This record gives sequence, C-alpha cells and structure tokens, in this order.
Amino acid sequence: MTTEIPSAGLRALYAERDWAATPLGDPAGWSPDLRSALDLVLSTRFACILLWGEEFACLYNDAYVELIGDKHPAALGVPAVEVFPEAWHDIGPLMEGVRGGGPSFRIDEAHVPLHRHGFLEDCWFVYSYSPVTGPGGVEGVLDIVVEITPHVLTERRLGTLTRLTTALVGVESRDELRRVARKLLAGTPDLPDADVRLLGDASEEGPGEGGLPDVPPADAPAAEGGTVVAEVDGERVAWLSLGTENDDAVLVCRLTPRLAYDAEYRDYLQLLATVVTEGLTRIELLASERARHEQERHLSLALQRSLLTPPAAVPGTEVAARYVPATETAQIGGDWFDAFPHDDHSLVLTVGDIAGHDSEAAVTMAQARNIVRGVAFAVEDSPGRVLEVLDRALERLGVAAVATAVVAHVDQAPSQVGTGRWTVRWSRAGHPPPVVLHPDGSTSLLDTGGELLLGVDPSVPRADHVLLLEPGSALVLYTDGLVERRGETLDVGTDRLRAALTGRQHLGADALCDLLVDGLDVREDDVAVLVLRV
Repeated sequence: MTTEIPSAGLRALYAERDWAATPLGDPAGWSPDLRSALDLVLSTRFACILLWGEEFACLYNDAYVELIGDKHPAALGVPAVEVFPEAWHDIGPLMEGVRGGGPSFRIDEAHVPLHRHGFLEDCWFVYSYSPVTGPGGVEGVLDIVVEITPHVLTERRLGTLTRLTTALVGVESRDELRRVARKLLAGTPDLPDADVRLLGDASEEGPGEGGLPDVPPADAPAAEGGTVVAEVDGERVAWLSLGTENDDAVLVCRLTPRLAYDAEYRDYLQLLATVVTEGLTRIELLASERARHEQERHLSLALQRSLLTPPAAVPGTEVAARYVPATETAQIGGDWFDAFPHDDHSLVLTVGDIAGHDSEAAVTMAQARNIVRGVAFAVEDSPGRVLEVLDRALERLGVAAVATAVVAHVDQAPSQVGTGRWTVRWSRAGHPPPVVLHPDGSTSLLDTGGELLLGVDPSVPRADHVLLLEPGSALVLYTDGLVERRGETLDVGTDRLRAALTGRQHLGADALCDLLVDGLDVREDDVAVLVLRV
C-alpha cells in the first residue's frame, strides 16, 4: 500500500503559507536550486528537512512532521534558531559548519532534547547534514534524520532491569533489599527518585531523602495496570503494590519530567516491581524456612520453588508445570521453567538448565529466568533474539557457567481466532527438543535447530522456527533430567518420553505433567516440565 507524498494536508499548508512573511519570500522568486531541493525533500519517505539560506529557513516533509510534534505547522518557513532554540547550541554550529563549506557528516545516537509535546523531552536521533549547492556556492543544508528514542530507552531500561535482578538475587533481608533497590534505581535517568516502602516493618531505614509519600493522595486517579500515578508538588509520582504475602510493600517512584508517561514507561515500572516482588518473596520464604529449622533438603527445595512462580495462561490455553529435585542429592539445582502473558492473546514459555547443583547454579538460574522475562517484553516475536540477548547478558555479568534453554512465543493471529489454532515460534540453545502431542494421539519431536549452548560463544546467531498447533494439541518442554539415565543414550530416553505421551491426547496439562513426573523412579538430575495445551 502506498501513501500519497506529500500528503494533502501538507500540500495545503505549503499552498496557504504566507511565504512573503518568511525569510524565503514569495515563491515566485524562489531559485531553481531551492525548488529542486524542496521537490527532493517532499518526495522522500524518510524524515527530511531542508534548511535554506543564511537563516536556515525550515522546509520539511510529512515524515519530519512526526518528529517535531507541536512545533508544526508554525515551523514551516521559520528560521531554525526560532524553531529549535532548546537545541540550537548543539545543532546550530554544525549547520553553520556545513553551510560554510565543511563536509557532509552523520551523527549516530545523538541526544537532542526537544520541546515538542508541551515539555522538554529527551530524544535521540541518527541524522546527517549535507550541503545543497547552487551557482553561488552552498545555499542550504539537507538534514535526513531517524528517531531512535524507543531503541535507546529499551536498551537503557533493560540494563537497569538486569542490574537490579542480579543485585537482588543474593539479598537476605527486607532492609537490605530496600537499600540495594534504592541505590540502583534512585537517580537513574528514568527515575530521579525511587524507594521500596516496607509499610509493616520497623525498618532501620527511614523515608527516602526526596520525601516520597507512602501512599497516593486521596484524589489520585484509579490504578491503571496495577500502577497509580498522581502529581505531588508539581511532579509525577507512581505507586506500585508489591505482591508480597502480607501486601505490605510498595515501590514508589518519582518519574522524570523529560519523558512522556506512556505504555512503555508503565510496562517498565511494572517489570521493576516484578523483580522487587520476586526478591521480597524469596526473602520471605528464606525467613520462614529458617524459623522452622527444617533440614537442608527442604530448604533447598523451597528456594528452588520460590524462584519458579506458577505458570500463567491466556484464554484458549492451559498451562501446567512441575519441578522435581534429584533423588540422590539434597542440593538446589539450576533447572527452571516460566510461562507468562506477552499480551492478551500470546504467551512466552521457557525452560532451561544451568550446569551445576549448588547455590551458584541457583543464582545464575534466577538471573537467567528474570532476564528472559525482561528481554521478551523488549524483543517482539523472536525467541532466537531473546536467547542471543540472554547469552550476551550472562557474559557481561561475568557468569562463568554454561546453560541450555528453549524459548517459545505462542500467539493466536486474528485470522486464527475462533479456529482453535495457535502459532508457536521457538528457538533452542543446546536444549532437549520439545515434543508435540497431536490431537490424534501421535507425537513428533521438534529436533530442528538446537545450536550451541549458552555461555560458550555469545556471538552465535540463534534461529527461529515456526509450528502450527491444531486444536487439542499439547506442547511439552522439559529439562534433560526427564530423559537422561546412566548407561543409556539420549535417544532411548526421548523414545520413552514419546511412548508415555502417545495416546494421551485426552489428558489436560496438569494430568500430563503428573503422568511424566510420577513415572520417574530414581532421579539422577533435577527435572522441570512445562506443558501447554490449546
């Protein structure tokens, strides 16, 4: 589908503009060079602006209108210094340099704050300046620009989520969690101030230095997506309830005035709250186990399960999971599973295995699982890309461990609604292949791909594969402990798994999980199983 260029609206603005009141003057007197350069600008689909003459009068196309917000249409024909006074100290000398005979150039990831939506907004661009020449030399500057603000914010927020996840894994008390979280979050570009308020504690820590209130004002708007945002003393503040056992903790954040509070900002706050909630839940479980003085095996199992929250489902799907520790050891392991909604009609499923059976394996498992959650929201519809980012994140965190994992994105396209069919995009890194139980009771093995383990070479690309699930199908993800036995090949164990599933198409997800784990005898390794039925 093509769109008319320039749009009727922009053509009308050009036709109606009183050009005689601008530095460009009556169009009847415009030079052929100006007309030719303007035709080029208006015909391109890239955001483009022509800065003409000594005053750099602004002439731009439809794509550029989206970048300058409410500066349009007043900016048309106006000198650039009047359109962009907030950025002129940065861009003005660069324009002057090109118009004065300097070479063309490009700037990547330029931070150029703009006043375009009623406030000074942090924005990032890739842009280039090129001279437009005529008989008298350089007459104007051509600026081609691409906004990369969403990319920069996603990368920045992913980094904060990764650091917070890593830092909270080892905390052992609520006060320590509060100190660590506040140190990492308060003062970041997205959050001038942040604090975890432990409302039921006689905490060693007092109120935050910025005086963040524990609760929203009485006239605050209703919660949106679990988040309340209200203005306090002229600044936006957000409150997110942390889902602890006693519901007595709140993440309070002062929002930056230099970004719009949009869906992406809200999602970022909710991901932060999820990470903190998991840290508090982990601490509560640890405290409970210490109080009861249970044996080491019981403590290890509780720790493992505190990191493996119950899987979620979306309408039209049924999800169940099991974790079973090894019989021959009481140590905590590195197996994990996770299932969480990506949106109202799609799920992300993941199963993985960190090498080792000790606290370090558990720490790495928690890091990997939470990083996958954060990355899956930032990277759309590519499980292979999720694994690539996870591999690089583990390397940059200095995690000296190898791991296997499989990630699947389960989605029902609009054309599939009502048919019961679902599309699965999946990728695996050295992990045992998933098994599909078909509606007729037969099974198949998703043994394409496989690729290198995580933690070996983070530069290895990861491929995506696509599968159509018919109504009544089940997808089984598992760790190697389900199929490996001492003295047997992996193929023997995989065939045993498929035989156990064959003809069981009438069972639900929970029953299939029970079938698989109850059939185990001596468990030489931890086992994680995740079953999806559609």
